[in-house]
Amino acid sequence: MFRRVHHIAVICSDYTRSKRFYVETLGFEIVREVHRQERGSFKLDLKVGNSYQIELFSFPDPPRRLSFPEACGLRHIAFEVDDVQVAARALLAKGVQVEPIRVDEFTNKRFTFFRDPDNLPIEIYEE
Repeated sequence: MFRRVHHIAVICSDYTRSKRFYVETLGFEIVREVHRQERGSFKLDLKVGNSYQIELFSFPDPPRRLSFPEACGLRHIAFEVDDVQVAARALLAKGVQVEPIRVDEFTNKRFTFFRDPDNLPIEIYEE
């Protein structure tokens, strides 16, 4: 029935800041950008590799995340990378704070986390 994840939707508090982070800092390609006048919001579709898409939304006065990292709902998003150390260094060079690299106790794969401008946890996971 379900074949794959189609997209991930993220609501941001500051559209310009988040757009810059996802496009310039993380390097995702813009597929489409729409201003929805009647809603007072933007919708930005971003290409991730060849498969998935992130939808970045802005809305007037969105509620803040109640707690983290263990709040109900989306816990984090994760992206596969070839080398976590290389990816972490590239993020650090762009001013992104990255947690220390850890090893998954079950898969023995390396991973780490960083946060977007609204504190959404983002994981990079080595395959």
